[in-house]
Amino acid sequence: MKKKVMAFLAATMMVGTILVGCGNNAATNKGTKHSAALVTDGGGIDDKSFNQSAWEGLQSWGKSHNLQKGLNGYNYAQSSDDSDFLPNINKLIKAKYATIFGIGYKLDNAISSAAKANPNTNFAIIDSVVTGHKNVASVTFKTEQSSFLAGVAAAETTKTNKVGFVGGIQSDVIKTFEAGFKQGVKAVNPNIQVDVKYAGSFTKADVGQSLATAMFNNNEDVIFHAAGGTGAGVFTAAKNSAKNGKKVWVIGVDQDQKADGAYKGGNVTLASAVKKVGTAVKDLSNQAMKNKFPGGKVVTYDLEDNGVGIVNDNMSASAWKVVQSYQQKIKDGTIKVAAK
Repeated sequence: MKKKVMAFLAATMMVGTILVGCGNNAATNKGTKHSAALVTDGGGIDDKSFNQSAWEGLQSWGKSHNLQKGLNGYNYAQSSDDSDFLPNINKLIKAKYATIFGIGYKLDNAISSAAKANPNTNFAIIDSVVTGHKNVASVTFKTEQSSFLAGVAAAETTKTNKVGFVGGIQSDVIKTFEAGFKQGVKAVNPNIQVDVKYAGSFTKADVGQSLATAMFNNNEDVIFHAAGGTGAGVFTAAKNSAKNGKKVWVIGVDQDQKADGAYKGGNVTLASAVKKVGTAVKDLSNQAMKNKFPGGKVVTYDLEDNGVGIVNDNMSASAWKVVQSYQQKIKDGTIKVAAK
């Protein structure tokens, strides 16, 4: 995978030694040369979104090297709220995991603090940039690109010329989803209305359901969510509307969320704007294992790298053709998607 790397600094090189497990791990991996673990944000490893993608990538990395979950292998620490971030990171440091990932921009302060105190451990922060530490790799994604394609899909599908966006917490990261989506919609038809709402949380499915229900009642027939676990409520609202005879759609995020849109009699997932966090986790774990961890650098994944993209779940053939056309234009630089 080709990666665009900025802020070139010396890479931290590290090889894991004899490691101690943490949490509920019982497995051991004798003779391994590296270990890696991650700390989730407020969502869990089964959130069908951001954290799950990261965990699946770490598991894939571990299994590809015949490692097991636990001692000397791969692991995770789940956070219930922000106060868990630093304690979870410290538990993994104490357990001597060689590379530790902070999944989400909300962990940037905790990662920065831990990196300063533990210069011989590799740290990676997903969706944020931590500067001043040669042992921290910052991983970003051009989610505005995949979100642009989500906007094209919505614009090509809507029958009401009214679509919606549901975000989790307002932040620079989630704003890239909103910005890209709006640009994609307007590129197809500048007269389409785009309604934007934020839930203020990535873990409140009930709020997501309430916001989406109001949007569907307002005749908005396609909603793109970038809300983590809150997005589960968007799918619930869509399925309820579909069961009542309304033709509505949801565009999923981070992973292919086709399964989330399934109900008896149909499926409400139009497409999924994927961000391959798992690919990044696996990639950096492999680099660390080879003593090539990109510490002190910003590593960016985009459409060209296959780090972001869009999955056609239920788009029409004509809509999919248009989406693919725009995708190629972004790849070859004909279209520049702004991040805000």
